[in-house]
Amino acid sequence: MTEHDYRLNANLDRLRQLLLNLVTEDGLHPTVLSGVKLARSNGGAPRSLIIYEPSIYIVVSGRKRGCFGETQFVVNPNHYLVFAVATPFEVETESGPNGDPLLAVSVRADMSVLLELAHKLELQVHVPVSSSPVVAAPTPLDFDMSEALLRLLHSLQSTTDAMILGSGAIRELIYRVLKGPHGSVLCAMLDRTHYMGKIYGAIDWIHHNYSRPLKVPEIANEVGMSVSAFHHSFKQITGQSPLQYMKSVRLQKARLHIKYDRLTVSVAAARVGYESPSQFSRDFKRFFGHSPTEKDGRPETRTSAGVAREEFETALAAKPIGFAANAQHVSSRFLLADKKGFSL
Repeated sequence: MTEHDYRLNANLDRLRQLLLNLVTEDGLHPTVLSGVKLARSNGGAPRSLIIYEPSIYIVVSGRKRGCFGETQFVVNPNHYLVFAVATPFEVETESGPNGDPLLAVSVRADMSVLLELAHKLELQVHVPVSSSPVVAAPTPLDFDMSEALLRLLHSLQSTTDAMILGSGAIRELIYRVLKGPHGSVLCAMLDRTHYMGKIYGAIDWIHHNYSRPLKVPEIANEVGMSVSAFHHSFKQITGQSPLQYMKSVRLQKARLHIKYDRLTVSVAAARVGYESPSQFSRDFKRFFGHSPTEKDGRPETRTSAGVAREEFETALAAKPIGFAANAQHVSSRFLLADKKGFSL
């Protein structure tokens, strides 16, 4: 083993110990740093369909198995995924071979930081925009990324440290990904003249307008594409047709309304844009495998905020790591899964 390998392994051990100390309960936990979340699952979680927000997702312990369209992947410990778009995945969580819990970190892909760093990298290092529509692929955590992640987790041990030092660690993580093998995927989402950037813009539009009647020609026109080109490119990137994707967004948001806000089926259906409660119930059962009035076998957790508003909140019963006692939630424009179905 080289000295470099020894130092990397030492960092990985320290990352695991830091997460064990920071996250003592199962669940997805927001932190004092906006867009940074920590996850722990001691017993794993069954396969479910989740829409992930644009983020860098790092598995430190345990394992994630997933399916994107026809592509299957396994995220082993000390690997990361890049989600450049709100992406639907079928995923399941596994404990480690020795019963180690899943431990993971998610860092949201901040558009302003991406734009600034991508511009500077283009001046110094050519980062090509890939013609591949791949938006997530497991990649080994290298030494430089492990160092940045260590700095981020160390800062979360103190609210003051996190507020002063955390943004720098987040910026470095995004920089390391941009320089890595999948940096071009993040760059593509910034270029709205490239077809990938246009699809990312369309997905963002859908997440802001899901409750209104959605028509594919209208969305294609919004991003400046023909209907046929839009449909083809959309399915390439998301693995779903535009209508399938729109339906999955509506159903997942309605599920959160029913589960956390205790809305009736008809009210939840109307809230996300369905005109027919019976059609909503049929679609819901096909999508989740059970009717909207049946429990899905996951633990019922009450959010501390109590209401899922137009922008869903990831408030959990556990106090956010690094937050003051009166700060109990983190907001996101993108759909986030509940406590067991980590959508990091």
